[in-house]
Amino acid sequence: MSRLPRPALLRIAALSIALGLATSAVAGPQEDDRARQAVRVLTDIQQIPESGIPDKLLDEARGIVVVPDALKVGLVLGGRRGHGLLSVKNPDGTWSNPSFVKLTGGSIGFQAGVQSADIVLVFRSDRGLDNIVNGKVTLGADAGVAAGPVGRNAGTATDGQLKAEIWSWSRARGLFAGIALDGAVLSIDDDANESVYGRDTTPRMIFEGRANGQPSTAVVDFRDRLEEASNIARTARSNASADANARASAPRPASSTAGSAAPASVPAAGAATTAPLHAPQQAPQPSAFETVESPVQAEPLP
Repeated sequence: MSRLPRPALLRIAALSIALGLATSAVAGPQEDDRARQAVRVLTDIQQIPESGIPDKLLDEARGIVVVPDALKVGLVLGGRRGHGLLSVKNPDGTWSNPSFVKLTGGSIGFQAGVQSADIVLVFRSDRGLDNIVNGKVTLGADAGVAAGPVGRNAGTATDGQLKAEIWSWSRARGLFAGIALDGAVLSIDDDANESVYGRDTTPRMIFEGRANGQPSTAVVDFRDRLEEASNIARTARSNASADANARASAPRPASSTAGSAAPASVPAAGAATTAPLHAPQQAPQPSAFETVESPVQAEPLP
């Protein structure tokens, strides 16, 4: 059996690598559709001032999860399941390529029906994100979760929210509103990640930009939309801070108070005047010299 020449072997090896990369760089139709729906949710929540993620939270967020069309099914025993995307913020303030995640959970109680909702989670610290990268995180147990404040400029309202590591919003119909997801489990969707980025891809490789394959345009759009929203929030906060500083440093006009005392040289209207009790009498002043009209006539003595 004849051996192929070395140049031919090199060409075959290069072609195999190129085909492998091309295959891993193309996400499946389910992953692309999931990414497009996540972009839709992220765009919707930021275009509604009454329910947008507050600029401060978005600017300081460490990670963001978007789960579009999460299903909640209940008949005494309830369950929740959804698939979404997670991006983390890099040290330089930019956002990473997204990893695919799963949201599952159950509940017990009187309930019935099926509901589909869009869910957004904003991570305020790295601890919860580390738990996800290492396996999974149970919301409310491994990381505190609280209903997110409503309104673009909303502040933290309660002590419980201040201590929460994760803020959450949900939209079933109409506007987004805060929602508590205690007991729900957030984990990495390894199958979807391998479909998009290639075999044996870990979430840490994705977040650090070390994945073998490049994500599709639909997946990259999610990261780009996060970049755009963060830049808008950062600019809005900077402008608000500059306006506040300008107002604080502006000279204040002198205020006139009604009924204030008049200057000492001008007595106030209607004010009583007083004089000392035994005022010394002033000596009469000499009058001016006047011309005598009938001068005395004098005659010489004999």
